[in-house]
Amino acid sequence: MVAVSVQQVTKSFGATKVLRGVDVHVPAGGFAVLVGPSGCGKSTLLRLLAGLEEVTSGSIRFGEREVTRLEPRERDIAMVFQSYALYPHLTVRDNLAFGLRLRKTDPAEIGRRVDEAAAMLGLSHLLDRLPKALSGGQRQRVAMGRAIVRRPALFLFDEPLSNLDAALRAQVRVDIRKLHDQLGATSVYVTHDQVEAMTLADVMFVLNGGVVEQQGAPLEVYDAPATRFVAGFLGSPAMNFIKATIEDAGGGGLRARLGDGSANLALPPGLPARPGQAVEVGVRPHDLELCDESAAEIHLKVDFVELLGPEIHAHCVLAGAPVIACLETRTGVSVGDTLPLRVRRLHLFDQESGRALR
Repeated sequence: MVAVSVQQVTKSFGATKVLRGVDVHVPAGGFAVLVGPSGCGKSTLLRLLAGLEEVTSGSIRFGEREVTRLEPRERDIAMVFQSYALYPHLTVRDNLAFGLRLRKTDPAEIGRRVDEAAAMLGLSHLLDRLPKALSGGQRQRVAMGRAIVRRPALFLFDEPLSNLDAALRAQVRVDIRKLHDQLGATSVYVTHDQVEAMTLADVMFVLNGGVVEQQGAPLEVYDAPATRFVAGFLGSPAMNFIKATIEDAGGGGLRARLGDGSANLALPPGLPARPGQAVEVGVRPHDLELCDESAAEIHLKVDFVELLGPEIHAHCVLAGAPVIACLETRTGVSVGDTLPLRVRRLHLFDQESGRALR
């Protein structure tokens, strides 16, 4: 295993800047996830780590080794692709062994490594099948097995679950994390799926527009988003945002006058906001709680209800902005109801910069 250090890396394709001074550090044995929307630069960064693209400026180190200009074969990495990239005319056994044979590894050692990887991934009974006889999940396990037998210093995953259905994604996601913990290797994983990012990562890097907007442990990033973008990207349903203006509430306190002025929210003490400042109030749908009328901070009229088994999503409007409240199904909320709600937690973002105020 190796630590991965990316320092001030930029990448341009002609006049198009894809990465703009990215810094990433992954500790040895860590599982890092690069997450963000399409076009944010996450796959390009992974390809730079693999040596499949050349860095425009900056440096990449694996442990103490400078690898910025090394060829892929010199980096001691293994990559798992979205498309599986299996040889269709070779059996599972031969697909697993192919890279080792190219390296002229001893046949007995090849057999031992293939059998070990197959047992680890539940593929032992499939070793004589061709890829066309496998399910999507089995093919992806073969792709992972081909990486495992190499015993690389670094595993790279390029959206490996994108071609699987929802049930298989959930299962293979668990398999990947178990595999990482068992091998103890360093892994870097690219996805646009926030669920994958939250459940797999030791450390998460949220990319947007070619820069890392925030990094940290998944729950830390979720609980304390540094920007409006990060707050809106993580979480399902997405965070509710309502434009507001900061006002003096008297007694040294502040409040947010929401949108059209039809509602106000008292702000927690200590926030670095000032009267007259234009902000956006962010509230996660699960932080809206039904309460007694006497304790209500806001009232929302229900326009639409989604029934999702253990919970419902009540679609409402607050101060001209759409708002979703996630409530327990047994509350019996219906279209047309007016809900007395309290806000368990709110986030505040400067309208101009998008930065969190905290």
